[in-house]
Amino acid sequence: MGMTKRPDTGLPASATRPSETLHRSLSLWNSFTLGFAMVSPVVGLYAIIGVQTAVTGGGWFTALVICLVMQLLVATVYAELSSQFPIAGGAYKWARQLGGNVTGQYAGAIYVSSTVAMLTTTAYTGGIWLAIFFGAPGGSGVMMVLWGAAFLAICMVLNLAHVKVFNLVIALGVYAEVIGSFGVALLLFFFFRQHSFSELFQHLGTGSAPSQTAAFLAALAIAGWAFIGFDACSTVAEETHEPKRAVPRAIILSILSVGTVVLFNSAALTLSFNRDTLVTTSASSDPITPLISSSFGSWAEKPFLAIVMVAFLACGSVVVNYTSRIVFSMAREGNMPSLLSRVTASKTPRNAVLCVVLLAGLGLLFGVNDQAVATIIAFGTGGLYAMFTMTTGVGLYTRLTGRWNPALGELKLGVWGLVINATAFLWSLFEFINIAWPRAYAVAPDAPWWQLWAVPLVLGGILALTTLDVLVRRNEASVHAGKAELTQE
Repeated sequence: MGMTKRPDTGLPASATRPSETLHRSLSLWNSFTLGFAMVSPVVGLYAIIGVQTAVTGGGWFTALVICLVMQLLVATVYAELSSQFPIAGGAYKWARQLGGNVTGQYAGAIYVSSTVAMLTTTAYTGGIWLAIFFGAPGGSGVMMVLWGAAFLAICMVLNLAHVKVFNLVIALGVYAEVIGSFGVALLLFFFFRQHSFSELFQHLGTGSAPSQTAAFLAALAIAGWAFIGFDACSTVAEETHEPKRAVPRAIILSILSVGTVVLFNSAALTLSFNRDTLVTTSASSDPITPLISSSFGSWAEKPFLAIVMVAFLACGSVVVNYTSRIVFSMAREGNMPSLLSRVTASKTPRNAVLCVVLLAGLGLLFGVNDQAVATIIAFGTGGLYAMFTMTTGVGLYTRLTGRWNPALGELKLGVWGLVINATAFLWSLFEFINIAWPRAYAVAPDAPWWQLWAVPLVLGGILALTTLDVLVRRNEASVHAGKAELTQE
């Protein structure tokens, strides 16, 4: 007789208790808005445009297009997996289900640590925008950490509030981005454009990068930040109505819509301002607002800042939401303390939410040292690409060995599924190495050596600790098995 599974989770009935299941309260629209707010054209583009201009000098539009196309292939693999395994935890759960418990442990460790690092990054940068909006004096160190903590606290409250409040805020974030960010880009493009389209492909290699090739590779690495987060849709699959149909659609729609906005916005900004102006403003923590004010007048500054702040808060709230679901899923299966798998009467994994916010808050303390926070920022992107590599790699291996039959899912790609999976894996591996590659010209001149090697050092430490945990668990299992045999004798 086959094992009975719970219809709401897809997990064996013996593996879950009612207190460890989530409530299906999200529609396709809710799932889409989560993915859109998470990838966020405002957060994605405005966080990288200054660095791109300073490092590459310009001409990074092509790298942005390539990165979007290749990330769309990765998203397609995620959509294919979610159409068959729509369970809380997303990629962590897929790795465990297809590759076994040990593979799941490694995937969970990488996934949680990288998403927490991304939350820390979002809180730190979001705190800067929060301070600018309220007219607080600029600075670094302790004040930026405090503003980041305030930002993080707001995101926590939104996650602990009623689901309707959370969904409303996320929807407002999407509206703010579409109306504000895209609207601003339309006005810039049609009324303030100064250059021909050839400007999008000029000046590559005139920044801090030593050559055009180095500049292009750096542009690809930096662009990687703009197209992460679509997997948020998959981590909340257990809370989505008809997840096998809704989640894959939400994943694809979110990255396509965000990608379109990011490309158009980046083109509008590049074509509407002199390159010297972009280079000058890229040296500040807020490279965009001065440009907007110079075009539309000072009256536009406050509304624009409000749009950016709402977008950052929506993005940060979604990062808390989806990271907590990974923690919840791991705890439910014994890979984290069981306390984190408990849910409230309204089916909110409150303990997991608090844990995620606490970890990100501890990460914010690195912001006291500007060089240390740069390490967190670097790993936030590199760790997620390591996860993309692992997910597409496990999917490709199990597909080729017959351990995973994609034809059983709702999304059926046939032979194209294999081609897309293989290409997505090769791209993810390349981009991970590209992001992790030490670039002295992309960091401060006095940056220590360990900042250059931030991604491999942090990832290596996480893998080492996970390996130790795996060995300890095996030893404990062996001891228990030996005691059981002695008892039977």
